[in-house]
Amino acid sequence: MENPRPLPFSAFEWLLSGRYLRARRKEGFISVIAGFSFLGIMLGVATLIIVMAVMNGFRKELVGKIVGLNGHLLVQPLEQPLTDWEDVTERIGRVPGIRLAVPVVDAPALASSAHNASGVLVRGIRSDDLNKLAAIAGNIQQGSLEGFDQGQGVAIGRRLADQLSLRAGDNITLVAPDGVARSKGTMARIKPYKVAAVFSIDMSEYDSVMVFLPLAEAQAYFNRADDVSAIEIFIDGSPDRVDSFRRPVVDAAGRPVFLVDWRRRTSAFFAALQVERNVMFLILTLIVLVAALNIVSGLIMLVKDKGSDIAILRTVGASRGAIMRIFLIAGAAIGVLGTVTGLLVGMLVCLNIETIRQFLSWLTNTELFPPKLYFLSKLPAEIDFAETAAVVAMALTLSLLATLYPSWRAARLDPVDVLRYG
Repeated sequence: MENPRPLPFSAFEWLLSGRYLRARRKEGFISVIAGFSFLGIMLGVATLIIVMAVMNGFRKELVGKIVGLNGHLLVQPLEQPLTDWEDVTERIGRVPGIRLAVPVVDAPALASSAHNASGVLVRGIRSDDLNKLAAIAGNIQQGSLEGFDQGQGVAIGRRLADQLSLRAGDNITLVAPDGVARSKGTMARIKPYKVAAVFSIDMSEYDSVMVFLPLAEAQAYFNRADDVSAIEIFIDGSPDRVDSFRRPVVDAAGRPVFLVDWRRRTSAFFAALQVERNVMFLILTLIVLVAALNIVSGLIMLVKDKGSDIAILRTVGASRGAIMRIFLIAGAAIGVLGTVTGLLVGMLVCLNIETIRQFLSWLTNTELFPPKLYFLSKLPAEIDFAETAAVVAMALTLSLLATLYPSWRAARLDPVDVLRYG
């Protein structure tokens, strides 16, 4: 009676695969190749996870800060100025899903102090609306927004305050680019204001240029004749839902208006971010691919070195499928261990990314990811579990595919030829 063949992936196959992975001294080169394959896959997977998480974090933080200050939709007038802005704002604010509708007056100006000067964007806004903007009201570092509408004060960003060497209570002078017509020419509009509050939203592009002025004062200063530049709209839920509010907002406005959403206002920036993200994913995937090719070369050398062992196994009854599975397990183990280790390393780094950045900055005595260049004062990381799962699946697939040819080649060895020609 014949002994039954062992089941696929039996303990015998796992035992031999483990022994082949633990190379002896004379097979040290094969062990080195296996080690580099492991490190390559681990670093590739970890780096992919970290880069994708940081890119996601950048996008989430930037979107949150941009729409936290500028709104999800911008309503601009068509045909005639927004002199009926109070009624239009009230009607739009009643649309279900709209959290806040804010009339604003936007205009460029030159801000100066006794120490310096800088170009700024002046935004006229009502005190109640400004207090409802958590991005500003929740990040006041100096002064207060109390009585903002009644006073002659302004709120400025921290970086602008640093650039002009100003603090809450100091005076800032605004110079409008279009002056007042006089008999002897045009005279620039120059007016000093008290700095009522200094805010910081940790985004240098806004902290260095934004100046908030009471709406009525901005209308008078820029000669707006009781109209506004636009109405900023803030919606509830995800910013990507903004398209569903276009028709209700137009209907509620009750007059010809032009709508611009946050994606269009920042399209160039986010398009560049998406291109960079895709390119980084492609480049880092090549690291995993190179590591997988190292598995191929390592297994081919292992098969060549173990030719006599394979022949003996075949003569004592091991099937071609068993031989193929032995080397399949050996190669896949490198890929699986490298992928799992890379996943753990990547997750660990993502959870401590800001601490690591600060440590590296201290170690190298340089400022990594400077806020003026990257717009953020902290390095964010947002782990997308679907993307992480895709990275892990890609690494495992490449590792498994890399083992197929060497394993098939081992299974095709003719034991007679191997034993005869050694």
